[in-house]
Amino acid sequence: MSSVSAQGVVERASAELSRRITGLGLRGRRRSPGVVERVASALCGPAAAAPPRVPRRRRPSPRPLVWAQFVLDERFLERLFHYFTASERRVLAQVCTKWRDVLYASPRWWAGLAATVDCRELRAAPACAVSRYYGSVVKRGIRAVVLVSAADDDITEFIKQFPQSVHHLHAIGLKGCTITDRGLEAILDYLQVLFELELTGCNEITEAGLWACLTPRIVSLTLTDCINIADEAVGAVAQLLPSLYEFSLQAYHVTDAALGYFSPKQSASLSVLRLHSCWELTNHGVVNIVHSLPNLTVLSLSGCSKVTDEGVELLAENLPRLRSLDLSWCPRVTDNALEYIACDLNHLEELTLDRCVHITDIGVGYISTMQSLLALYLRWCSQLRDFGVQHLCGMRALRTLSLAG
Repeated sequence: MSSVSAQGVVERASAELSRRITGLGLRGRRRSPGVVERVASALCGPAAAAPPRVPRRRRPSPRPLVWAQFVLDERFLERLFHYFTASERRVLAQVCTKWRDVLYASPRWWAGLAATVDCRELRAAPACAVSRYYGSVVKRGIRAVVLVSAADDDITEFIKQFPQSVHHLHAIGLKGCTITDRGLEAILDYLQVLFELELTGCNEITEAGLWACLTPRIVSLTLTDCINIADEAVGAVAQLLPSLYEFSLQAYHVTDAALGYFSPKQSASLSVLRLHSCWELTNHGVVNIVHSLPNLTVLSLSGCSKVTDEGVELLAENLPRLRSLDLSWCPRVTDNALEYIACDLNHLEELTLDRCVHITDIGVGYISTMQSLLALYLRWCSQLRDFGVQHLCGMRALRTLSLAG
């Protein structure tokens, strides 16, 4: 080390000693000693202890909110509303204007909710109240409306009082309505972004009306308990809805031939088929299903009482993508059908066998080998005993089990 550099180190060490003596050492985070500090310690011994640190004056904490302020705090309300369903939030919005404003500010609170309009009550309501109601539907971002007990005149009033629906509503349901084909055609022509349609108990709608007004935009269709719906209606669905993804049908007079109407385009798009109480369907109808719709992932044959074990065998062999199967209220299904299901439907996650009265512990033993099954419904299967239930204890993936009845 040169004399110049040695002189500089000594001077810096002297300065460091002065700072220590006067108690002006650096405060803050503890750090390892540098070269100067180590030289000073070697020449003059360790430094004296630093003087005690004077504590800083703390800011006073904010006063806690009283209950009247707490229930109006937006951050608290945001967390609170997460614990309620969309239908429960409808009631919460009526508590006070603050809760309403917080709930109305974000459409995420109302996802999946449909606004129900009873047209009998609407006829007696003042026009301003009806307009406010429809305005709240738009403000909350609700995209589905269900009209109950509507007639053709109610459809005209709906279009007049709810003009925003033309580009706002994605789904509409008509339940217990007396509208005719003319009213159905009017509402479907008006709603330009409609994708889902549900008709329940609309006994004035005919198959000719469906041929006249079904639009290719519809991807989800439900026809339930409409007495004029039969094979021709299924033909209209097959011809006019090429992008159909989900089709639910409850019609007592639909035959096996109707299920052969589906086009090759729908065989690629149609993934969910629910047939409820189609009493005329037999195993021949099942043949048409597996040939026309090989890509189904959800299938319900609930109440199709003429389907037998042979029909279930056809399903199991030809629909390998099934994730959900409903055979409830099929009295001709026995343990043999469950053996076919267990052997071939390796990806099945949900199985419903309610009221299948011929299922025994043997059939449940077959089902217990299905490692992918998440939900199993065996309600009112009167021949099941404790021995059959014991088989289910080995199903480690099972999350839902119902043995009601």
